[in-house]
Amino acid sequence: MASNKKGKEWSPECDLLQRIGPLSGPYPWALRVTEHKDKPVPVLIVKELTAGAADAGQGALSRGQKVLRDRGFLYGPALRRCLPVIRLVAGNVTDGAGVPLDLPRFFPNGRIVFRGNLPLDEEAGAKLALLFKLQERVGDMDRVELMAWRVERFSREEAVYWLSRTRQFGEAANRWAQAGMRTMLGGQAGDKTVVAMLEKLRQ
Repeated sequence: MASNKKGKEWSPECDLLQRIGPLSGPYPWALRVTEHKDKPVPVLIVKELTAGAADAGQGALSRGQKVLRDRGFLYGPALRRCLPVIRLVAGNVTDGAGVPLDLPRFFPNGRIVFRGNLPLDEEAGAKLALLFKLQERVGDMDRVELMAWRVERFSREEAVYWLSRTRQFGEAANRWAQAGMRTMLGGQAGDKTVVAMLEKLRQ
């Protein structure tokens, strides 16, 4: 850890906070890096800033107040396989002046020590929320990684559209949409072409 000109210790977290200010500013999503006692560390949670009633345990909200709501989790083997994609997606998030926030520095190849919230714009939030949701019921890590690479290639508009298809049409329709997208983006279990397509996208 280095020191700044005033002699205070500098860290990536301090630099980030100085540049972006409150998370509730221009950023509609957040990526929380945390720990759960029943899951491998770290656990990544993608959160969306929304208005309305608070989640259980958060207490009442004043009128118009917004809260970050959980939209998906990623941890363990799926996190390790998707980490290069997460770095790419997070690397495109900028500050108010259009300067990249350099969020990939919080996700090194080795041990991830950062704990806290990182800001995400609409595109990054939608892509990670979609990926985190789709990988939930997939045990084949090749298919999980393939979905990640293909989601990363979506435009902002595509990511927002496909995310909406998975959560805004009722429980049954949402479940069908998610199942269809898992096949569309990650193929079917046991399909040997999954690995071949994955190798091409990694290049």
